[in-house]
Amino acid sequence: MTTTFPPSSAGPPDKVALGAIGWMRKNLFNSWLNGILSLVILYFFVSIGLSLFQWATTTAQWEVIPANWPLYFAGRYPSEQYWRLWMIVGIIATLSGLSWGVLARNSPKVYGIGGLFALGGLTLFSFIAPTPIPYRLLMVGMVILLAATTWVGHQAGRSVPSLGKWVSFAWMASFFVVMWLMAGGFGLPPVSTNNWGGLLLTLFISVVSIFLCFPLGILLALGRQSTLPVIRLISVLYIEIVRGVPLIAILFIGQNMIPLFLPTGIRPANVLRAIIGLTIFSAAYLAENVRGGIQAIPRGQIEASNALGINSFLTTLFIVLPQALKVSIPAIVGQFISLFQDTTLLSIVSILELLGIGRSVLANPNFIGRYWEVYLFVGVIYWLFCYLMSLGSRRIEKSLTTSH
Repeated sequence: MTTTFPPSSAGPPDKVALGAIGWMRKNLFNSWLNGILSLVILYFFVSIGLSLFQWATTTAQWEVIPANWPLYFAGRYPSEQYWRLWMIVGIIATLSGLSWGVLARNSPKVYGIGGLFALGGLTLFSFIAPTPIPYRLLMVGMVILLAATTWVGHQAGRSVPSLGKWVSFAWMASFFVVMWLMAGGFGLPPVSTNNWGGLLLTLFISVVSIFLCFPLGILLALGRQSTLPVIRLISVLYIEIVRGVPLIAILFIGQNMIPLFLPTGIRPANVLRAIIGLTIFSAAYLAENVRGGIQAIPRGQIEASNALGINSFLTTLFIVLPQALKVSIPAIVGQFISLFQDTTLLSIVSILELLGIGRSVLANPNFIGRYWEVYLFVGVIYWLFCYLMSLGSRRIEKSLTTSH
């Protein structure tokens, strides 16, 4: 006699919707101590929020922001060449929308609640920004372009699986187009890097430094794992020496010593020397993040690859590195965010990035003492870009996660 048993469900139990009150009872007021702590913290944040709101609506003098609006975003870039910057914003909006759509191609909804809030916030900001009406319309147009390309990327990503690779290639190619538009030449009037500043310069230095330190950090991580003593020693010395020196010291060394290694008469721009210093510094930290990812890969995979006759180079390139980089995504993005924030030190070496522009605005006799308004505005901009980088890394992680 054969006894049969009904098949058991291997999936997790269904989630029970608690609602707002149920969630608060479970997470905030599940004990008397938790309840007291929740009320104290709530009172603390409400008090700070009310004080900040009262200061922002009664005491703060916000005219320092609209009066210097172009300086915050473009520095001393010639106003008659602003159309080039708008073209750059259009390129970034197009590629960002396509990337957003491709990453969300497996989701039934194109935007989701968070995406709709983000688009709504950008649209509201475009309408209330203290800029001339034509610029407000251009900003609204960029938001529409972002939303449209997101929908295109979502639809095309389902039918063309390789679209993500082409979008990645487009991002790399766009770098050279953006460089041409910013610097000029080849038919465009040249604009000296001395006239770059504000958010424009901050983003440029951050993106170029990230673009350069990423491959250098990978090479250093592989060099530290190398079986060749000379390569391993050079990598270890580089990583440990650079990590033991403050970034501000490396920036000062780069500003003063790089010209000594070049032929007489050749003196790189301050921006280029700053990029070299940031790249050298960030590559050492990135190498340790990647090395941690490499060590997380089971040794058995490498041994199995060797047993199949695959040489060490191909094993590292196609088996070890893809998994190591996937594991290291949170640490790598954290390093990129740190690099973006480290650009605030460049004002010390006479480079007027976003924070440096803020300091130059405060030096204006008309705006002396407006520290809270300027630094709060600059801080919000930095927070926004850091949050977007963090959000993008989570999306990439989610898209790379294999469901079982």
